[in-house]
Amino acid sequence: MKPRIRTLLALVLLIPGIVLADAAANGKMDAQRYSHGNPNGLAALVRAATEQFKDVDYALAMGYQPGPCVSGRNGGAMGVHFANFGYVLDGLPPDVNAPEILIYEPLRNGRYRLAGVEFLTLIDGEPTGAPDVEGHLLNYSGAPNRYGLPPHYELHVWAWKYNPDGTFADWNPRMSCDNYVAAP
Repeated sequence: MKPRIRTLLALVLLIPGIVLADAAANGKMDAQRYSHGNPNGLAALVRAATEQFKDVDYALAMGYQPGPCVSGRNGGAMGVHFANFGYVLDGLPPDVNAPEILIYEPLRNGRYRLAGVEFLTLIDGEPTGAPDVEGHLLNYSGAPNRYGLPPHYELHVWAWKYNPDGTFADWNPRMSCDNYVAAP
C-alpha cells in the first residue's frame, strides 16, 4: 500500500475515535461542571449548606413544613416544597445557609429525596429591585398567581437533582409528582 493511501486510511479510521473520545470527555466535563466542577458556584454552596436536609425528618425538626407537590402544566414539576415560615416571613435578604424552601422529590412509599431549594422574598407594594443570593438575582412574580402568594421574588436552585433546563429553572422536566401522597 502506498504511504499516502495508508495515511489517509489511518486518518479515516482514527478520526471517528477522536470525535467520540472528545464527545465523551465533553459530556463528562459537563457533568463535573454541574455537580462539583465549580466549587464557588451557587449550586455547590447550596449543597454544602443543605447536606443535613437530605434527611426529611431533620428538615421537619428544623421547622420546615411540607406543602403539596407542584406539577407543571406542560410536564415536569417543582416537587414538594417544605417551607420554613420563620425564614419566609423574616423580611431578611435570602441567605444560602437558611433557604426559605427546601424542594423534595416524592418517592415511592412516602419517602422524599432532596432536589434543591427555593429562595423566596415576599414584597409589600411595588417591586423596588430584585434581591440576590450570592450574586444571583431572584425573579419577580406578581399577584395573583397560581400559588396564591403575594408578589414575591424567587429563585430555584436544583442543587441535588439535575435539571436539563438549567440549574435555576423553575420547572424540572425530570421531576414528577406521580409518587406524591398527601399527608392525612
